[in-house]
Amino acid sequence: MTDNLTPSQRLAMSAGATMWTTVGYEEAGIPSLAMADGPMGIASGRVDERDIALLSPCPTALGASWDVELNKRVGALVGGEAIRMGVDMVLAPNVNLARSPLAGRAFEYFSEEPLLAGIIGAAWATGLQSTGTASVAKHLVCNDSETDRDHMNAVVDERTLREIYLLPFELCANAGVGGMLVAYNRLNGDWCAEQHHVMTAVVKDEWRFPGVLMSDWFGTHSTVATLNAGLDLEMPGPARFLGPKAAEAVAQGEISEDRVTDAASRVALAALRFKGEKNAPITGKAADDLLVEAAAAGFVLLRNEGSLLPLVPGRDRHVAIIGPNAAAPCYQGGTFAKISATPITVRPLEAIMTRYAGHAHVDYEPGVDPQPRLPSMSVSPVRDLGDGYVSGMTVDYYDGQGNDARLIASETRDTNSLVWFAGVHDDVAALGRPARIVARGLFHAQDDGDHLFYVGATGPVTMRIDGVDLIAQQEAIPSSDVMGKLKSGDARHAAIKLNAGQDYAVEVEFTYDPARVHGLWYGIRRPDSAEAMLGRAVALAQKADAVILIVGETSDASVESKDRSHTHLPEEQVALIEAVTAANPRTAVIANVGHAFDTSWEDKAAALLVAWYPGEGFGTAIAQVLAGDLEPGGRMPVSIARQEADYPALSLTPDANGDLAYREGTRLGYRGMANPRHTLGAGFGYADMALLSASITTVEDGCLVTATVENRSDRPGSDVIQIYRREPELALVGFAKLHLHPGERRDLTITIPTRRLQYWNDGWRDIASPRLFVGRSAADIAFDLSITAPETIA
Repeated sequence: MTDNLTPSQRLAMSAGATMWTTVGYEEAGIPSLAMADGPMGIASGRVDERDIALLSPCPTALGASWDVELNKRVGALVGGEAIRMGVDMVLAPNVNLARSPLAGRAFEYFSEEPLLAGIIGAAWATGLQSTGTASVAKHLVCNDSETDRDHMNAVVDERTLREIYLLPFELCANAGVGGMLVAYNRLNGDWCAEQHHVMTAVVKDEWRFPGVLMSDWFGTHSTVATLNAGLDLEMPGPARFLGPKAAEAVAQGEISEDRVTDAASRVALAALRFKGEKNAPITGKAADDLLVEAAAAGFVLLRNEGSLLPLVPGRDRHVAIIGPNAAAPCYQGGTFAKISATPITVRPLEAIMTRYAGHAHVDYEPGVDPQPRLPSMSVSPVRDLGDGYVSGMTVDYYDGQGNDARLIASETRDTNSLVWFAGVHDDVAALGRPARIVARGLFHAQDDGDHLFYVGATGPVTMRIDGVDLIAQQEAIPSSDVMGKLKSGDARHAAIKLNAGQDYAVEVEFTYDPARVHGLWYGIRRPDSAEAMLGRAVALAQKADAVILIVGETSDASVESKDRSHTHLPEEQVALIEAVTAANPRTAVIANVGHAFDTSWEDKAAALLVAWYPGEGFGTAIAQVLAGDLEPGGRMPVSIARQEADYPALSLTPDANGDLAYREGTRLGYRGMANPRHTLGAGFGYADMALLSASITTVEDGCLVTATVENRSDRPGSDVIQIYRREPELALVGFAKLHLHPGERRDLTITIPTRRLQYWNDGWRDIASPRLFVGRSAADIAFDLSITAPETIA
């Protein structure tokens, strides 16, 4: 397919053309591919809040559904969005593993269990590719944490690498994904982009994977070692080490023509495969309904004393909604793949109030500050640019740092965080030379008292109120440190007393030197004391018949390139939980988090439901689940320890040599936890589901497990039947989710391939006389199974 290309053209295809496109040759029938980041939707390549896209539940929430068919439909929905936005390849799913609950990007991981992550990830990819859009599974491999990810070395033994961290990628390869994105970190001493063992020996040779292996953005470090290791495509373009930059190495014989042809052929194959006819099967109301269904399917009910939930409308006449995440929910985590969801997304607060209207009196108190790190910026533009925006900052771009610099562009930006990339924002920001950006807005004070103003940037920045400097950060940031500053998102703040009813001019002036990326962020916090907010919440709880307490995180609590320091909710939220449950024990706590977290306070509440980061369907879904219109369909995709020391892997800080040793080996998460508070697969719904029987029969390529399940309640429900092996360590080997009508009984059969009953020891070896059990979690031994001799299955 590349026979009609010259050697230099084939070599050029090993590097991207632009930030988000590949090199193509239309005259040779090889089109250029357009890419975008995922996995919760189609991220704006411009990192622009005006590029609206549907926001699905985070992968942890999708993993919590344990629902293969549902994930195929969610993948297809995202594929439809890709078609709408002109995208051919989506960098998703993320099939790294939640090795530690501290991982900053844990919300992007389906599970701590590789089989669950791989099956669900492969299903999502299959759905995406059913639309004609390519899935690029990421990040190959062991990019399971963020601390010093650009330099750290994951030290992993071969058995653990094969059975745990490569397994999800293998399942995605078997599903036919179009490509794989190679990670930033090192693995056993080699950069992942130079890992010949993984990319060539395993992925290409053993798995016979025909897709393209591409670098994560700016994730290459060399020419010869990278191409010879098996990387096919360096991103982004223009080339840094590959493409035309590799011409001399090819001429010197350091890189073979065959390797160049292989790389070009893989890129060309992807172009031919995914530039053809597209099909968007899920759009409009069907897409909106699916987002609500998917959110509810991932909600995990872990506690429900006295059957507090569902809060049947009409049973409790006064319902209190308390908590910061009711009015300021966390729909997604903070990555460069952040989705700009529609601004009319219904929040949990409005959705619950609407659902209970006419059935109960509903009041609300936040209890604590809903935006503890960086508040929003509620301002109006200083100038009408004719763009229809009535809120946000007027942002002016100057070609130079001095006051005499030429104004080159202006726009209205209704966000509190701005990011500019070289090659993407060249039409407005002069990132290749010293320049200046000024953002201006009018803030209308609604309260008397001290207001806190916040500002941060990747260079010198000054914030002025009515022309007077309030915050000034004058030190320059070296270009080598710009990305780190941007990823940290740290902001300075200062207080100023404002008068209610008065307008104030806010100006932020940012100067910068050349870099491949720059950022600016700001916010305003209105006056209110922590004591007053807590007092109002407790008073409301005391008066109510029942309390819905929605706590959790903000999108900057789980961020790319930064891991967390602990598993606890913010101290003020734990204090809120304790105070509200003491005031009213009929409290249902809804946890809006993206990872395993400390729940040592849970016994004080009547109910605990984990909502994860559920996407834009959160509001409608939580209202319907609380009212009993929908089931909380999720089961735990990760385990929760009783104390942090119980996690087999917790600290994510590399040692002095940059090594991060995966000492727990194959015993990560629930596999190596003696007595978890909540183990893998735990959770239940409202319906009374009974697992009546289970049996196993061996067949030529593995085993078949047959189970009988009955819904003994008068409402529809779902159940997840799980099969585990006991040795060489506890491990999931199969599962199935089923939905049953009231009173329905059904048999289901789960296939367990032979491979799942093997371990790696210089090759795949059979486990001698494996012992299995069937249940509803890793701790639920409902039926022990003994493997019998093969026989014909009718």
